[in-house]
Amino acid sequence: MPRRNRKANAAYLGGIIWIIAAGIFFFDLFIKSYLRNNFSFQSIHLIKNILHITVVFNRGAAFGILQGKGTFLVYIGLIFILVFLVFIKKQGQKNLSFLIPCGLILGGAISNLYDRIFFGFVVDYIDIRIWPVFNLSDSCITIGAGLLFLSSFKKNGKNADCSKRILR
Repeated sequence: MPRRNRKANAAYLGGIIWIIAAGIFFFDLFIKSYLRNNFSFQSIHLIKNILHITVVFNRGAAFGILQGKGTFLVYIGLIFILVFLVFIKKQGQKNLSFLIPCGLILGGAISNLYDRIFFGFVVDYIDIRIWPVFNLSDSCITIGAGLLFLSSFKKNGKNADCSKRILR
C-alpha cells in the first residue's frame, strides 16, 4: 500500500474514536441539559420499581465518594484523559474492537469532565433502584472498559496474550 494511503487510512481509523466520543458527548450533553432544566431532583418511573429517571447532581465520584472534592476530580479527569490518549497512541491498534471501546471511554470521560468543569457536579439520571444513579457517560465508560478487557484476550496474528500487550 502506498505510504499516503496508509496515513490516510490511519487518520480515518483514528477518527473513528473521535466520532464516537463526540457522539457520546453531544448526546449525553443534550440529555443532561434537558433533564437538568426540566426535571431537577425529580424521579419519573418508566418501569415501576425497575427503571426510573431520577435527576441528581453528583458532586463526588463513582458511588458518591469524594463529595466536595470537585477541583481534585477535575484534575484526575484531565490526567485520566491524557494518559488514556497516550495509551491509545502507544497501542497503535487499528481494529474496531479496540477503536470503538476507546471512543466510548473517551466520550464518557469528556462528558463527565465537562459537567464537573462547567457545573461543579455531574448530572446522573438512570436509576435502576438496586444501584446508585448513573448516566449515559458512566455506562459508556463501563461498556468500553469491558469491551477492551474482553478484546485483550483475543489473540492476534503473533499469538500474543493480554500480559504481553500490556507490558510493551
